[in-house]
Amino acid sequence: MLRLTWVQPEDLLGHELHQAVQDGRDPSRVAARWYASGGRTAPLRAGASASPASPSLRRLAAVLLDELAALPAALADDEPTDLALIKDRCPDWPPPRFAPAPAPGAARLEAAWLGRAVGCLLGKPVEKLPLEAIRALARASGNWPLHSWFTARGVPRDLLDAHPWNRRSAATSLAENIDGMPEDDDLNYPLLNLLLLQRHGRDFTTADVARLWLDELPAGRTFTAERVAYRNLLGGVEPPDTARRHNPFREWIGALIRADVHGWTNPGDPAGAAEQAHRDATLTHTANGVYAAMFTAAAIAEAATAGSDVHACLRTGLRVVPPGSRLASAVRHAVRLARTTQDFDTVVDELHAVHRDFHWVHAVPNTALIAAALTHADGDFAGSVCRAVSGGLDTDSNGATAGSIAGLLTGDPAALPGRFTGPLKNRLATSVADFDGIGFDALAHLTQRETVRP
Repeated sequence: MLRLTWVQPEDLLGHELHQAVQDGRDPSRVAARWYASGGRTAPLRAGASASPASPSLRRLAAVLLDELAALPAALADDEPTDLALIKDRCPDWPPPRFAPAPAPGAARLEAAWLGRAVGCLLGKPVEKLPLEAIRALARASGNWPLHSWFTARGVPRDLLDAHPWNRRSAATSLAENIDGMPEDDDLNYPLLNLLLLQRHGRDFTTADVARLWLDELPAGRTFTAERVAYRNLLGGVEPPDTARRHNPFREWIGALIRADVHGWTNPGDPAGAAEQAHRDATLTHTANGVYAAMFTAAAIAEAATAGSDVHACLRTGLRVVPPGSRLASAVRHAVRLARTTQDFDTVVDELHAVHRDFHWVHAVPNTALIAAALTHADGDFAGSVCRAVSGGLDTDSNGATAGSIAGLLTGDPAALPGRFTGPLKNRLATSVADFDGIGFDALAHLTQRETVRP
């Protein structure tokens, strides 16, 4: 039987019960009805439970999702999604850019694209694995602290059997089999946003993002919040309700991984980058899910000026996030921890303990880990991507974002370690439009063109 992931009502409800607690709603009565009727908790790692619910239980799940959506949220005032309200909560919102900043050169943008690909590929084989498994696999091959690609060479068979690599990625992301950059949603979305700017310019709307997805993004290449929003669009739901209707993943990491192009193309204008990221993110996300994208876009816009170090970039990112939000608090804590703790494993252990109640794909712990990795590595490229991936959680997405920022700050593809860039062979696989097989140098030139477009 086909078990389509991330859309089954009985699985969505389990995630929504958890999300409700996190955003200050009381789901206890709904939860009691659900479990008394035979409902189950959400699957921990997979997108769908092993077996379908009965038709009556599935209908009940849909009804209860609506009831949960109607509950009042205690955190709504501190964590708005409306842009005007977000700005009102941000006392240090960056001023608008009145004079154009110099556009980053093609070499810097190529380093950023390469950095995103390297970090993503580094994290792909261990995506969904628990932290202890990542550490054990790396140690078994002499790769801890993590400093290069994961490999199965030298790893005992019983360890591989106990902690198998990500089944979709193992054939293309281990040191022994990397041959170019394989397709991944962490690269597909930047490609889509490059198309978005080519077709609609900086003044694109959220509806433009939706139409582009329907035209160019295969539904099977979407996951979590993006898949729910895609389904909502096909059902006639319009943005921003696409982000809210039966979407328990609306504060997960999906919008963050779409933010890079908004930052790359707004050098020196973190406010403009954040506003673009907001229009993109609200198709699929709310509150902290949106803030993660805005934070990332603003930090990258600061990095694109070539005049700031990684610490200034992270501070700039926080200027567009409501300071009373959970995401802002998590990033501030992660940065302090990374600055004052010598051993990064200790940093990671504390982050995992503090954020243990969040799903491993939620934006709050993942954004915190990215900030900690960049801070602890002082923006060094290899140190940043390896720390981000070694910290677990959404390994490929965290590695990609850390690599994008650190690569942009490095400024030249030739300055990135050859052990990481060489196996990519300047070739990216994708199902997006006509980009399949494109080189990162070509992507850099296309991105620069959008950066200088009025």
